[in-house]
Amino acid sequence: MAAQTLCSRSVPAVRAAATAGPTTTHALAPARALTGAASRAARAAAPLPAAAAARQLRQARRTLCAAAATAEAETFQYQAEVDRLMELIVNSLYSNRDVFLRELVSNASDALDKIRLLAVQNGDEYKTGTDLEIRIKVDKEAGTLTIEDTGVGLTRDEIVQTLGTIAKSGTAKFMEAMKEKHDANLIGQFGVGFYSAFLVADRVTVSTKSNKSDKQWQWESAAGAHSYTIKEDTAADIPRGTRVTLHLKPDATEFADAMRLQSLIKQYSEFISFPIKLWTTSSVPEQVEDEEATKKAQEEADKKAAEEGKEAGKVSPVMKPEYKEVQEWKVQNDNKPLWLRSPKEVQKDEYDAFFKNTFREFVEPLGVAHFNVEGTIEFSSMLFVPGMAPFDQNQGPAKSRNIRLYVKRVFISDEFDEDLMPRYLSFVKGVVDSADLPLNVSREILQENRVVRLIRKQLVKRSIDMISEIAGRENKQDYEAFWEAFGHYVKLGCIEDGDNRKTLAGLLRFPSSACSAEQQLTSLSDYVARKKEGQTQIYYLAADTKAAAEASPYVEALTGKGFEVLYLTEPIDEVAVQNLEYEGLKLADVSREDLQMNDSDEDKKALEAATAELKSLTDYMKKVLGDKVEKVGVTNRLTDSPAVVVSSKFGWSANMERIMRSQAMGDARAAEYMKGRRNLEVNPAHPIIQSLKGKVALDSREAKEQVQLLFEAALLAGGFMIESPKDFAQRIYAMMAPAGASGASGGDASQAAETVEPEVL
Repeated sequence: MAAQTLCSRSVPAVRAAATAGPTTTHALAPARALTGAASRAARAAAPLPAAAAARQLRQARRTLCAAAATAEAETFQYQAEVDRLMELIVNSLYSNRDVFLRELVSNASDALDKIRLLAVQNGDEYKTGTDLEIRIKVDKEAGTLTIEDTGVGLTRDEIVQTLGTIAKSGTAKFMEAMKEKHDANLIGQFGVGFYSAFLVADRVTVSTKSNKSDKQWQWESAAGAHSYTIKEDTAADIPRGTRVTLHLKPDATEFADAMRLQSLIKQYSEFISFPIKLWTTSSVPEQVEDEEATKKAQEEADKKAAEEGKEAGKVSPVMKPEYKEVQEWKVQNDNKPLWLRSPKEVQKDEYDAFFKNTFREFVEPLGVAHFNVEGTIEFSSMLFVPGMAPFDQNQGPAKSRNIRLYVKRVFISDEFDEDLMPRYLSFVKGVVDSADLPLNVSREILQENRVVRLIRKQLVKRSIDMISEIAGRENKQDYEAFWEAFGHYVKLGCIEDGDNRKTLAGLLRFPSSACSAEQQLTSLSDYVARKKEGQTQIYYLAADTKAAAEASPYVEALTGKGFEVLYLTEPIDEVAVQNLEYEGLKLADVSREDLQMNDSDEDKKALEAATAELKSLTDYMKKVLGDKVEKVGVTNRLTDSPAVVVSSKFGWSANMERIMRSQAMGDARAAEYMKGRRNLEVNPAHPIIQSLKGKVALDSREAKEQVQLLFEAALLAGGFMIESPKDFAQRIYAMMAPAGASGASGGDASQAAETVEPEVL
C-alpha cells in the first residue's frame, strides 16, 4: 500500500507484470523488493524530524516511480516465424523498398474501414472523433517518418496477438466476426506487410488507442531484434487510432523528403478512399509595403507637385512580395477511383481525363470499356484503346506496363508478363481492381490460379468487344486509325488465340484487288459479300507490296475472271491466315498448287487435253530441271505469262521463304528441304511453250538452256530467289548475243545451231 501511496503508476505496472504470459520477461521481483523498501523507508522515517522524514519520503517516491516505470515496459520474444519473417523481409522479400509506404497506408485504410463499419452498428464508436483520415509527417532533424490514422486502434492484448505472431492478425479475426455481413472490404489492420517498415527503419514505434480500452499503448522493436516491448503510453495524445513512427536508417533518409513521399503516395495510394494528408512546408508570397520604394515615390511626387505649384498628395504604398513558410496538411489523393462508379454516370470527358492523367497520354483514347464483374469473382475494370501507338512499340519490352493492378484501390503493380493480358492485347491500357486476386506475401507477384484465369478471360473478352465496337462505328476513320497503329496485334491474336480466332478474323483488314483509292482496305465480311456465285474459297497472295502482288503472274487468270484476291503485304500476314476459315470459306493461297477457280466442265476438259498434248514437254522439262522442282504440269491460271513456279501443299511460298531466309537463327537444313518442294506450271497457250514443244525431240543444248532460263524467269516473277544469278545472267547474255558470236551459247556453233529441213515449194 505504501508503494501505491508513493507512486500510483506502480500499480498497473505490477498488475501487468503479474498477469503477463509465459513469453514475457518481467520486472516483478524488483517491483516487490522496491515496495518493501519503500515501506521500510516510510516506517524508518516516522521517528525522524518532519523535514528529514519529508526528504526521505520524496527520495523513496522518486526511486519507486523510476523502478515502476521500468517494470511497466514488458519485453516479449517474437514468435519464431516472425523472427524468420523479419529477416526474410529485410534481406530479400521485397523487390524494392518503396512498398513499405504502400503497406502502412493500406493498413491505415483498413483500420479506418473497420471503425466506419463498427460505427454503422454502434454510433458510439465515433464518440472519439469522426474525421476518418490518414496523416503522414516527416521530421528531417529527428530522422523520423510518421503514419497516423484515426481508425479502430489496438488494445494491449491485440498488440501482442497482432504484432508478435503470424496468421493471427486482427483482420483475420475481424473478418470472421463480420462474415455474416458479407463485407469483403477488409484486409487487416496489420498483416505481414507491417514488417516491411523495417526495410527503411532501424527502429519502429507504434502508439495506439482503441475505444475498447481507456489506455494508450506503445509497441517498439528494432530491426534485427528478436524481441519487442510494450508499455503504457503516458502521452495519451491519440483519441483513437494508430501512429506508426519509423526511425529511418542512415541510407533511407530520402523518405524524410515530402516530395519523395508525394510521389510514392500518387504511385501506390492515389485511390485510397480516405483522405491522405501530408504535412508540407511551402513558401507563400505575401504582399507587403516596400518602404524604400514608397519613400522614393513620395519624394518624386512632392518634387513634381512643387514644380507645378500644386499641393503634394500622399502616394499609394509600393508593394513587394515577401515569402514566408507555411506549414499545413495537404490532401494528396483528390483523384477518386473512376472505375468504382457506375458506367452510366461517367461522361466521356471524365474517361479522357482519367486516361491522360493515369497513363501520361496526350491523345484521347479510341475506345473505352468500363465494367464490373460480379459472381464467382468480383472486380472492376476500365480498359482503353490508345489513340496512337507508342513510339517504342516495336522494341518488344519484356513486360507490359499497360495494366495497373489494384487491390481495394491500393496499387500493386503494372509489371506483368501475360498474367492478365495475352501478348496480342498488350497495347490495351487499363486498371483492374479486385479483392479476389491471389497475391504472395509481398503483394507483388501474381500466383497463377483459377481466379487469375477468370479475370484474364474477362479482360480478353471485353477488349475484343471494345475493338469490335470501334470497327462497327459509322465513322470508319476511327478503325482505320486503330488498324494503322495496332493491326498487327490483331493478326498476332489470330495466330495465338485459337478460342477467339473466329471473332478476331472479322477484325482483319487487307488490301485487295477490289479496293479503290478511297477504300484501301477490306474486311473478310465485305469480301464474302462480294464473292462470285459458287466461289468456295477466299483467295489471297502474300507479297512485299500491293504493287508487286498486282503484277504477279499468280493473279492473272483470277482477276481476269472477276475473282477478288486479298494482298497480304506484311510478314505476319501469311502466318495469321494459315488454317483460317471465315463464314465457312477457307482462305486459299493462289501461289500454291491445285488452285480451284470454279472451272466449268469445258475448262476442265480443255486442261486435260492440253496436259496430254504437252506430256512429252513437261516430262522433258522435269528431266532437265531435276531436283529443282517436284513436278512440271500444265495450268490454266495464267493468261500473259508462259510459266509460273508454285509451292507444293506443304512447301514454303516465295514470301515465306524470303522471311525465313532473313531470320538470323533460321534452320538451314529445313529451309533447303522446304525450298525444294516447288512445282513448275506452264501456260499451254503461250508461244514460248509452243516453241519449246517443237524442240523436245532434238534435246539440244539450246532447248535445255531455254528450259533453265524459263524456270529462273518464272522464279523471279513469282518472288523466289534464284540459286545462281551469274548463270542466269550468262543465259540472258547468250540470248542477246548476235547469232554465231563467240561464246554465244557457251559451246561451239555447230552444237548450238538448229537443223533446218529444206522447204519444198
